[in-house]
Amino acid sequence: MSVYKEPKTNTWRVIYRYTDWKGERKQSQKRGFPTKREALEWERTFLQQQTADLDMTFESFIVLYTADMKGRIKENTWGMKEHIIRTKLLPYFGKRKMCDIHSKEVMAWQNEMLNHRDEKGKPYSPVYLKTLHNQLSAVFNHAVRHYNLKINPAAQVGNMGKAKGREMLFWTKAEYLKFAEAMMDKPLSYYAFEMLYWCGVREGELLALTPADFDFEKQTVTISKSYQRIKGRDVITDPKTPKSNRVIQMPSFLCDEMADYIKSLYAVEPTDRIFTVTKSYLHREMDRGAKEAGVKRIRIHDLRHSHISLLIDMGFTALAIADRVGHESIDITYRYAHLFPTRQTEMADRLDMERKGA
Repeated sequence: MSVYKEPKTNTWRVIYRYTDWKGERKQSQKRGFPTKREALEWERTFLQQQTADLDMTFESFIVLYTADMKGRIKENTWGMKEHIIRTKLLPYFGKRKMCDIHSKEVMAWQNEMLNHRDEKGKPYSPVYLKTLHNQLSAVFNHAVRHYNLKINPAAQVGNMGKAKGREMLFWTKAEYLKFAEAMMDKPLSYYAFEMLYWCGVREGELLALTPADFDFEKQTVTISKSYQRIKGRDVITDPKTPKSNRVIQMPSFLCDEMADYIKSLYAVEPTDRIFTVTKSYLHREMDRGAKEAGVKRIRIHDLRHSHISLLIDMGFTALAIADRVGHESIDITYRYAHLFPTRQTEMADRLDMERKGA
């Protein structure tokens, strides 16, 4: 590599060679550096990245991490990871060399995160703290697996926070019906919440629905995509997991309601979204409806929990429920075990009978 001054522009240029992904040697250049020092610094960083020298800084490694990972992750997921990297990791680790970040530096960073308070004196939630640590650990794991870093210092320290969020809340059927009645003044809101409660779909799945997803003869709705609002753009992605791709059988009354709703939409095309609102709109409507109905405020996602709770109460198995809501059956069993109280009693009774009959 060579650095040259360009007299016409009074700036510096770097000419460099590199090996592309096909293993072929290439030559290129980068121009416009105001000083020779900046050109040389860019040249040094570029060489480190090409050789994966872990003597590079954390922020330089993030460039590699981004190039490796960004295209493999959903856009909205990458957006969340990038925000954490930019606001919580780079300010602390950015200028440190990867090979010089040890467990004591990670512990010091954890302490800063644990001691953080916002303007109202509120700390980060345990779930958010765990998310921050997981992202830091993911960066170091990537360096260990692919760039010969000897050890992950974040793994040495161990996690902070905890995985479990706040307790799941539920609406009984009676509570939901009170809420639904309060929603009837706005058809879009009413039908959106009907789908959320009676089908147990996720918010993103709901907001991606189109007329083509409904088969009113078979009384089904197909879940094959999810809606996100990213940096002011409407983005349609695959559902959360492969298991989330599913066909849900709708109850007859809901099938009739949705057929009427879609007919009421002006000039709607088969591939147009039928709920042209955002998640924040649904949250505001949730606030309004809960207040008017006099029921406890739950999260939008808690409607999904309420649907699952209702199915459990009706006696359906974890496997059947998992197929309907796009979960693994083991997840239903684990997360909702406390809602299967009679199963433990039934097991004990059956075992008692088995013993007596021996």
